[in-house]
Amino acid sequence: MSISLPLAQMTVEEKLQVMGAIWDDISQHAEELKPPAWHGNVLEAVESAIESGEGGFDDWENAKQRIRNDLP
Repeated sequence: MSISLPLAQMTVEEKLQVMGAIWDDISQHAEELKPPAWHGNVLEAVESAIESGEGGFDDWENAKQRIRNDLP
């Protein structure tokens, strides 16, 4: 199946609406989705860091601010 959207003519708002509609549909079938193998590797690394005391958890507000600070 080939789908063509007039992306060049669409506003950002329209593109976000399309993305939202696609995400809503995909999320209704989440049980069919398999996470990629690297997700498991990352989770294992985080768990190891937490167990060894090298990692931990942060308050969500602090985490958001840190992410914003890292953006260009």
